[in-house]
Amino acid sequence: MLPPPGRLVDVGGFRLHVHALGERGPTVVFDAALGGSSISWTFVHPPVGAFARAVAYDRAGFGWSDAGPMPRTAGRAADELRVLLDRAGERPPFIVVGHSFGGLVVRIFAARYRADVAGIVLVDPARPEDWLTPAPKEQAKIDRGVRLCRHGAIASRLGLARVVSELVGLGAVGPARRLVDAISRGDLGADTDWLLAPLWKLPPAVRKPLRGFWTRPKFYEALGSQIGTISESAREALEAAREGYGDVPLVTISMTDPGDHQLRHQDEFARLSTRGRHLVASHSGHWIPLDEPELIIAEIRRMHETSARGR
Repeated sequence: MLPPPGRLVDVGGFRLHVHALGERGPTVVFDAALGGSSISWTFVHPPVGAFARAVAYDRAGFGWSDAGPMPRTAGRAADELRVLLDRAGERPPFIVVGHSFGGLVVRIFAARYRADVAGIVLVDPARPEDWLTPAPKEQAKIDRGVRLCRHGAIASRLGLARVVSELVGLGAVGPARRLVDAISRGDLGADTDWLLAPLWKLPPAVRKPLRGFWTRPKFYEALGSQIGTISESAREALEAAREGYGDVPLVTISMTDPGDHQLRHQDEFARLSTRGRHLVASHSGHWIPLDEPELIIAEIRRMHETSARGR
């Protein structure tokens, strides 16, 4: 494993990795998608660090961070993030940016620590209403995800995950897919391409540590816990946003052609702030930080400049 680009900070018996760039406040804090890490912000983090204090971190079990206490709910992650920022010497106000599952963490963080928050940016965020009481189809996805993570943890302990990682690194995607299919007992199927897609969009220099993350049991254990407790995380997020966010600037960004359900949901969420806005990306799938990073950077810059002028 390559050394972390940032530093490891003890947050109460385990360490979280935090990577800070830039100087000018307010500080922008990035939280990644379900199985993502600070690397997921490769195209966004450094450009934002050119005009702001920009902090990317890894949730417990992911990236360079240690494994953390279970269960890995969004609410637990939000509280750990606040401890991390304090012990790392990062001072509010914060502009919090969350992608996908990270959007749940950010929603909770902004509600529980509202006095510390200067703005909220959500990037194709998870919809808690969809997971609060899962329909049979959604529950099947949860069960399947937990099962796959169980297979992944076993494979990592046996060294099979490392073999898959090396095959992917060599470009032997076909053999890697077949081995993954064998490990998962056919559970993964067509989802292999969806899981590997972010890898191909990242620069070669950052692919190696990312592949290394996927060979460790802590990754699968944390991911499996996040998936298995998604209903609890959804409940925490909905409770946190129950009273809205007042006049805290809020921007939510949807993928291109998100569908009527997503559009309505994000419009409703934008209305939780009197200064809320909903944007739709022009040429992005779910991974907007990799497909259209310039859109996220522009919205962060706008919010950062407005906040700085206000201060």
